[in-house]
Amino acid sequence: MIQAVARPSIYWLLVFVPISVTVELVGGQPLAVFATACLAIVPLAALIGRSTESLAAHSGPRVGGLLNATFGNLTELVVAVLLVSAGEFEVVKASLIGSIVGNMVLVMGASFFAGGLRHKELFFSNRSAGLQTSSLLLAVLALMMPALFVNLRSNTTDQRLVVSVGVAAVLIALYLAALLFTNVTHSQLFRAPTEDEEAEWSMARAITILMATALVVGLESELLVRSIEPAIEALGISRVFIGMFVIAIVGNAAEHSSAVVFALRNKMDVSLEIAFGSSTQIALFVAPLLVFVSLALGKPMDFVFSPFEVAAVALSTLMVAVAVMDGRTNWLEGLQLLGAYVILGVSFFFVGGPVGD
Repeated sequence: MIQAVARPSIYWLLVFVPISVTVELVGGQPLAVFATACLAIVPLAALIGRSTESLAAHSGPRVGGLLNATFGNLTELVVAVLLVSAGEFEVVKASLIGSIVGNMVLVMGASFFAGGLRHKELFFSNRSAGLQTSSLLLAVLALMMPALFVNLRSNTTDQRLVVSVGVAAVLIALYLAALLFTNVTHSQLFRAPTEDEEAEWSMARAITILMATALVVGLESELLVRSIEPAIEALGISRVFIGMFVIAIVGNAAEHSSAVVFALRNKMDVSLEIAFGSSTQIALFVAPLLVFVSLALGKPMDFVFSPFEVAAVALSTLMVAVAVMDGRTNWLEGLQLLGAYVILGVSFFFVGGPVGD
């Protein structure tokens, strides 16, 4: 019993919720506020994930799949909306790219590597992986065309906004169609049965924790956004690097650990569903939704990303597509994906951000 109580847990980081608020109230260093807010968001994202899984178990496979798709990236969405409200478009775009690439390359790479060390070969459904890869290739197209439009011909702000709204609307429509396909019309092909899963929490408890945690995430995200400018100045690194390799990892840390745990248990279909599902939702739903949110807030944000960011998503998608095409993997492929993520990190750290906005 003593060992069970003493076992390290991600929820120990919840102590940083009151710490971050206290540091802010006493007028502490913005860098300390930024760091403690980042640490506080990690366990809050995990709580949102657990409450969503409990609601999904109570609701059955179809509704549960829709709940997971809806709330899977709630933390990232809250942070992104506040960044848009603050006019931090460079940071929010980088965090979106970081979430897409991180889930594909970092999470999948870590899962392949960890699972491959324990099991000689890992197997998964290449049918499901193929569908997710197609969705990500669609996202690459959607990211590439506005970037080419902006960089290859003269254009006005209104033209960029019209292109952005059109692309965003198509992506959201296709994301909803994919949900219909995977959770309703062809659910037996792409989702593992969940009828026998037991809910960890009661329906009332799960809803209460989800709502309360979402409110606290909003508070911590506000602290993070408010301290981001002085934190960037203090650290001396670019907004793009902060967004892509700090904020993106913070919002996805809980999902990262879950995917690796399932890979260690040789449940690669679940592990891939976490990694692919999160990337797809960010690319096809959260990112385009922010275009409309920005319009509602009166601070229009276009859907134009830098060529460097588009290249990162395109090459990551290509590498992952090759890795999953045969329905099996091993630790070496995982190590290669992790190596690719390190290369991206080094490149973005020294190259910096977009070539113009």
